[in-house]
Amino acid sequence: MRRFQTTPLPAGTLDRLLETACLAPSVGLSQPWRFVTVDEPQRRAAVRRNFETSNAEALAAQAPERQQHYARLKLAGLDEAPVHLAVFAEREPAQGHGLGRLTMPETAEYSAVTAVHTLWLAARAEGIGVGWISILDPAVAAAILDVPSPWKFIGYFCLGYPATDAPTPELERADWEHRRPATAFVLRR
Repeated sequence: MRRFQTTPLPAGTLDRLLETACLAPSVGLSQPWRFVTVDEPQRRAAVRRNFETSNAEALAAQAPERQQHYARLKLAGLDEAPVHLAVFAEREPAQGHGLGRLTMPETAEYSAVTAVHTLWLAARAEGIGVGWISILDPAVAAAILDVPSPWKFIGYFCLGYPATDAPTPELERADWEHRRPATAFVLRR
């Protein structure tokens, strides 16, 4: 989702979506997700600058034949989306008592992603779009949002009503990439 209406979400909607997100499965029932709502205009502006810097670097890193195509993509909903939400994972939460993380400590981050996925599905069920802004410097984003240093940045999300609601993803419509069938990703043994 890259294009949003500026229409605010009804009161209580984000809180309800976050409650639903907290029902996601997590390793050891640790619930390591940490949500930061970003409402302050100066913080949103700083996130926008972080995106602009990171996006310029990403453009420069594209193969020369892809740079023009990349430059035409609208890669953020930062200006239109009424809700900005950053998601972090607390890597060593006391809750869960470490269960399941000894051999795979990254499951804390995976658990936070399941919360994002749960929120995303709940939002889409209500006709709300979600855009994942991944073109950010995680350390800069964490500093802008002034979160505890052990928290791991998972992503920055824009939420709002879609400007248009097409069944085909925008990146596919823009001929950036195309979905592949499940058979392309399954290895059978």
